[in-house]
Amino acid sequence: MSNADIFVGEIIGTAILVLFGAGVCAAVTLRHSKARASGWVVIAFGWGFGVLAGAYTAAPLSGGQLNPAVTIGIAVDTGTWGKVWVYLLGQMVGAMLGAVLAYLVYLAQFQANVRKEDSAEEPTPTLGVFSTIPEIRNPVANLITEIIATIALVLPILAFGLAEGLGESGTTVLIVSLLVVGIGLSLGGPTGYAINPARDLGPRIVHAFLPIPNKGTSDWGYAWVPVVGPLIGGALAGLIYNAAF
Repeated sequence: MSNADIFVGEIIGTAILVLFGAGVCAAVTLRHSKARASGWVVIAFGWGFGVLAGAYTAAPLSGGQLNPAVTIGIAVDTGTWGKVWVYLLGQMVGAMLGAVLAYLVYLAQFQANVRKEDSAEEPTPTLGVFSTIPEIRNPVANLITEIIATIALVLPILAFGLAEGLGESGTTVLIVSLLVVGIGLSLGGPTGYAINPARDLGPRIVHAFLPIPNKGTSDWGYAWVPVVGPLIGGALAGLIYNAAF
């Protein structure tokens, strides 16, 4: 794969991933959305479908990694680091693009995020549409959660390569998508399961600059956790896979 193919593929695939993911969060969170308050299960499946669509789209160009933690895990396992920077750059650009697209889809809902004179309802905080927010703010516990959840993502992804026929049948991406849904349902409660530094940091940057009424803080004091945790988890998954398999 050429650097250009990898870069373009990761931009497109990650943009689709974040478009679906931020889109479902917007659908569930924002007032005047037909899907408002439809719940965590909907969010988990929305992100899973985002992985499905993004990875299948990017696969012919870049392999559809879409996640710096996955890229780091593969590099740690194989010892091949030459194209890591291309993957990471494409993933960050794609995540920011996907966040902007999700914002445009829900533009009217974001613009309506104001307190009406005749209503006591407060504006909806919007950061959760774009990035993760811990339910209980405890940096050590939050970091541990992200590390473990990312290992639970990356280690199976690496192991799927040993399953004869998965790659040939084209079902690997489908299985990974279901894995992401499972992680969301089982491990997502404490932090919102970033498990992907680009998916969290790129949209957080976009949130900081978007002209959203009453958008609230972008919470930069917490922003390191969903970046550092998944990177550590991805690296540990690569080490575990290399040692055990």
